[in-house]
Amino acid sequence: MDGLLLILAVLLPVAAGFTVLWTPYLNRRRENRCAFVGAVLVLECLLMALIAAGGERTAILFYMTPQLPIALKSDGTSRVFSLVMALMWTVSGFFSFSYMQHEKNEKTYYAFYLLTLGSLMALTLSATMVTMYLFFEVMTFISMPMVLHTRSKEAVAAGIKYLIYSIAGATMGLLGIFMLTPNLSSPYFVAGGSLVKEGMTLSTQGMLTVILVTLIGFGTKAGMFPMHGWLPTAHPVAPAPASAVLSGVITKAGVLTIFRMIFYVIGPDFIRGTWVQLALLGCATLTVFMGSMLALRARLLKKRLAYSSVSQVSYVLCGLFLLSRTAFDGALLQIVFHALTKDALFLCAGAIIFKTGITKVEDMHGLGKRMPITMWLFTICAISLVGIPPLGGFISKWYIAQGAITMDNPVPVFSWLVPTVLLISALLTAGYLLPPSVTAFFGAGPEGEAAVKADPGPMMLVPIMMLTAAIVYFGVNPGPILSAFNSLAESLL
Repeated sequence: MDGLLLILAVLLPVAAGFTVLWTPYLNRRRENRCAFVGAVLVLECLLMALIAAGGERTAILFYMTPQLPIALKSDGTSRVFSLVMALMWTVSGFFSFSYMQHEKNEKTYYAFYLLTLGSLMALTLSATMVTMYLFFEVMTFISMPMVLHTRSKEAVAAGIKYLIYSIAGATMGLLGIFMLTPNLSSPYFVAGGSLVKEGMTLSTQGMLTVILVTLIGFGTKAGMFPMHGWLPTAHPVAPAPASAVLSGVITKAGVLTIFRMIFYVIGPDFIRGTWVQLALLGCATLTVFMGSMLALRARLLKKRLAYSSVSQVSYVLCGLFLLSRTAFDGALLQIVFHALTKDALFLCAGAIIFKTGITKVEDMHGLGKRMPITMWLFTICAISLVGIPPLGGFISKWYIAQGAITMDNPVPVFSWLVPTVLLISALLTAGYLLPPSVTAFFGAGPEGEAAVKADPGPMMLVPIMMLTAAIVYFGVNPGPILSAFNSLAESLL
C-alpha cells in the first residue's frame, strides 16, 4: 500500500496530462479543462502532504539488472523538494487559468504542464542514481514544450538551446553515474553517502575529477556557471506561469540532483577540503556575482528576473558546497524562499504583460497608479529577494553567510569571500529590482483613459498574494521550517 501511494503520486499528473490531450469533453469548453487541471493540482498537493506525513516508503518499479533497480522512495529530502515543487506548481497553475485564456495551444500547454509535474515528482522520489537520471532526462524533454509554447522563432531557438544545454549537462552527470556505480556499497541513496573509499576503480584524484564534472553537469539545470546560458534565453519567451515554474521549480531539479550526489552518494567528507570543493565554491560564487551583474543590464523585466535566478539559485549551491551545518540550513531556506519569491515576481510580471502589454522596465512609468496592488506585491517580493529583514530572503542569506564564517573546516579564502559576494550581490539585487518599483510609483504615467486601474482579477491576484503572505510569515517565523531542516541536517552532516 505504501509503495502504491508513491506510484500514484507520479501517475496522477501523468494520466491527467494525457486526459487533457485526448478527452473531447475537457476541450469543448475551457472552463471544464481548467476545473479538471485545478482539481488534479490540488489533489496532487494533498497526496504529497500525505506521503510526507507518513514516514519513509519505498516502491520498486522494476530491475534494469539485478544491481540496478528503478525505485521510488520517500525520505527527508524528497519531502522538502516534492512539497515545494507541488505547491509552487499548483499556485502557478491557478494563475494560468486567467493568463492563458487568450493564448493559442492552451490544451497542449496544460497537458505538458501536468506531465512535467509528474516527472518532477518522480525525480524527487527517486531512490537510486539511475532512477534519478532517467526522470531527470524525461523532465527535460517534457518541459521543453512549455518553452516552445508560442512557436515563434525566438521560442524555437530558446527551446533548442534549453535542450542542448540540458542534454550536455545530463551527459556529464551520466559519466559520474557510470564511474561511481562500481564503487558504491549500495545502489540506493544512503544518508551520508555510500561511496567505498578503499579499492576504488579510479585513483582518488581521478575520482575527484569525475565528481567535479558530474556536479557541474547536473548544475546545468540550476543555472550554475559555466552551464547557465539556457536560463536567461528560455524564461523570457515562455508564458509567465511557465517562466515562474522554470525559475522557481525546475532550477531546483538541478539543486536536487547535486544534493543527492553529495549527501547520498559521494558523502560530504570525501570532498571536504579538496580542490573540488574549492572549484565548486568558485563556480557558485562567480555565478552569484555574474548573474546579478547581467540582471543589472537587462531591459526586459522577465529577462532581468531570469538573470536574477542565475544568481539567486547559486546562493543555494554556495550553501551546499560549504558543507557546513549552518550554511546547509541556509541553503534549504533559500530553496523555499527563492521558489516563493521568484514565482511571485514572475507572476507579477505576467499580470503586467497581461493587462498592459508592458515588457520593458523603462515603460513602467506610472504603473503603480494603474496597478497598485500588483506593484505593491512586486515591491514586497523584490525587497525579500534583496535580503532585507524581516522578510524571508534575509534569513536564508544570513545563515549561508554565517555558515561560511563559522564553517568547521574553514577554506580561508571563501570564509570571507562568500559573505562579501553575498553582500555585493544584495546591493546589485537592489539595483535591478527596486528601480521597476521606483519607476512605477514615482514616474510620470499616462493621463485620462490610459491611466484607468488595471489590476488583474482574483484568479491572478490571489496566487501572488498567497506567495507574498508566505514570504512575510515565514520570514518572521522561520522556526517550523528550520526544525524540519535541522533534523535532515543531522542525518546528512
